[in-house]
Amino acid sequence: MMEALAALSLQPCSWIACERPGKAHGGFLKFSKHVGDERKFQKLSLRGASEWDNNAVPRISSCYRKRGVSAVGSENVHAFVDEALVIKRKSEDVAPYLNGRCIYLVGMMGSGKTTVGKILSEVLGYSFFDSDKLVEQSVGMSSVAQIFQERSEAFFRDSESEVLRDLSTMHRLVVATGGGAVIRPINWKYMKHGITVWLDVPLEALARRIAAVGTASRPLLHQESGDPFTKAFTRLTTLAEQRGDAYANADARVCLQHIASKQGHNDVGSLTPTAIAIEALLQVENFVTPKGARASGRRNSYRQA
Repeated sequence: MMEALAALSLQPCSWIACERPGKAHGGFLKFSKHVGDERKFQKLSLRGASEWDNNAVPRISSCYRKRGVSAVGSENVHAFVDEALVIKRKSEDVAPYLNGRCIYLVGMMGSGKTTVGKILSEVLGYSFFDSDKLVEQSVGMSSVAQIFQERSEAFFRDSESEVLRDLSTMHRLVVATGGGAVIRPINWKYMKHGITVWLDVPLEALARRIAAVGTASRPLLHQESGDPFTKAFTRLTTLAEQRGDAYANADARVCLQHIASKQGHNDVGSLTPTAIAIEALLQVENFVTPKGARASGRRNSYRQA
């Protein structure tokens, strides 16, 4: 039986929407899990750990400095406060319907699964895991790229399935999965123990994100030639064609282009991670509530017909 250990950072506060934590110009927002400094780092076994931190309840607070705030800065602060309040209230609406079920985020590389997943775990009082990190720790290697190079992609996929199998026995987790986790039917069997959410990001936006940070950590991009953006976009296009139907199996879809349109943006890069997390909660709510379940049932009947 494989056992993977994850070193979790349990910092009492997570800073949201400020450029420099501790030096916010207009104010700050923070969520607190009431976790003491002595528990800042703790190792959590995938086996027998489903009750860890179940009593952690996120709390939101805001603090403002009224002097020396520009008009633009003030508007940004108000926008951040609005988002924080919305996500807090929406999480309170959704949580009773989850019944402790895990949330699995799926999507292409660079789609923001880790960033959004951490926000969701904060507001829901869940623990957060990145399945790629768990695979790295379970096999004793520093990166997915190293596993691909020194072992093989097949070895990585086998280890990934083992990690998802173990996670499926637990509750109250938000899990950011690897981009290719959806290609194996067995992984869907494990993830369907919880609720799957697809972060659907336009390919051009993904390519820009990946090119900005480099492709060295993306083993599936190594075979492509050209500048970082072209390399990323070419490979992402192929992967999207291969995985599009698999991603569509998710219980909920978060379309960033749709969110941007609702907010009057032309570029999904203008969206904050909190705005994306709010949409994720809205789509999960549509899936888990009685009204949403009836709508889902009608859609399934249409497909069968």
